[in-house]
Amino acid sequence: MKLWSYPNPYKADSKELCDLLAVFGDYVFIFFDRYSSQLTKVLDKDFQVRWNRWKSKVVDDQIKTAHGAERYILNENPIFLDAKGTTPFPLVIDPQKAVVHKIIVAHGAKEACEQDSEQNIYGSLAISYCEGDAGLGLTHPFYINIDKRNPVHIFDSHNLPIVLGELDTVSDFSDYLDEKLRAVVKFDVLIYCGEEDLLGHYLLNYDKEKKRHIIGPQRDDINWVWIGEGVWKDFTKTDLYKNTKNENNVSYLWDKLIQRTCQNALDGTLGGNSDLLRDESAIFEMVKEPRFIRRMLMNKFRGSIFNFPDYPSQLARMVTFLPSYRPESGYVFLQFWGPDAIRSAPNYHDKRRKLLEIACGAARNKFAHLTKVIGIGMDAPKFAGSINSEDFILLPCETWTDKNRAYYEEQNREHNFFRTSQLKEYNDCITRFVPPSKCKG
Repeated sequence: MKLWSYPNPYKADSKELCDLLAVFGDYVFIFFDRYSSQLTKVLDKDFQVRWNRWKSKVVDDQIKTAHGAERYILNENPIFLDAKGTTPFPLVIDPQKAVVHKIIVAHGAKEACEQDSEQNIYGSLAISYCEGDAGLGLTHPFYINIDKRNPVHIFDSHNLPIVLGELDTVSDFSDYLDEKLRAVVKFDVLIYCGEEDLLGHYLLNYDKEKKRHIIGPQRDDINWVWIGEGVWKDFTKTDLYKNTKNENNVSYLWDKLIQRTCQNALDGTLGGNSDLLRDESAIFEMVKEPRFIRRMLMNKFRGSIFNFPDYPSQLARMVTFLPSYRPESGYVFLQFWGPDAIRSAPNYHDKRRKLLEIACGAARNKFAHLTKVIGIGMDAPKFAGSINSEDFILLPCETWTDKNRAYYEEQNREHNFFRTSQLKEYNDCITRFVPPSKCKG
């Protein structure tokens, strides 16, 4: 999210809007980060007073500010990257489509919170969502009640890195926050003893019919949901969790591709005509992929790289088609290798990019359901090693005319992408969590 996250943006009156504003597509994440040293390690008779003061400064005041920031943004007021108002916020926010998540990170309660409960391993705050206080009377320290009619997300010093560490793609993170707000609306009361415990419950609670993780039971006759302490701790001890974390290591190669390209854009060294800050780019589509799909994609990429022909002195290429998490999108991975005379020619990269475009068009001709094809091209890593470059292409094909089809049929005539006798098709089942038995296969 390097290209889509901006710290300390400003309003037109030169006051800070929030601590971090991240915008990706229709999603708007507004972060507030606050700390107070009002709480000490000693739970004495005056602790309730200190708790009230801490909560007022770190939580209550920030909730009001967060609601104000949301109103400011949705009213289409100007946002700037500097206090003088000389650099406008570069991303467009459509108030009619925006999905806003207000996130407050509350610091300063860890040590006292840990002392309050031996089971509270992470020193996390307990949270409840209901209308008003719904008779709960949650005035005890370390419990924060949020009005479900205008909800915000409250993280703390320890569960923020847990949540962002587990949900470390924009899709995984937004899916979780969306589901939490859905549960807040559905149930009269939602209570959990720590954000990490709610996350553990969410990850363990999968609705096969809707094909997504959910919070709370699927029954409609339940109006209270209470998530107890220790759910997250117990989950992280399972072989399922540990094995999945290990299996996910390969997926971060996908992240490196994204990060390297985004850094080139920031440094002004990115070639081509794509504007990565706008929606229509290959990188933007790649960022949408959740973690388990990135794992699948990079495993398949590695297999294709390994299977590239072992003839470094000859002209060779390999094209692989892979599905996206979004059924209407797909990826074309093109590897190319040739003698030094070919790769050192002045127009070599232009020809490689054109070849990638033809492969993407051929993929659309073969798979008629696609509305977007993302192409990734490079010299065969088996021979290029660490000295390589990547081409990225987004081929929008929501409207695919007979003229488009005929053009790429003609362009593909000598290349035969996706229509040779050597074409192989594989069917795999990809799951978010990988049991150890699957890993051994």
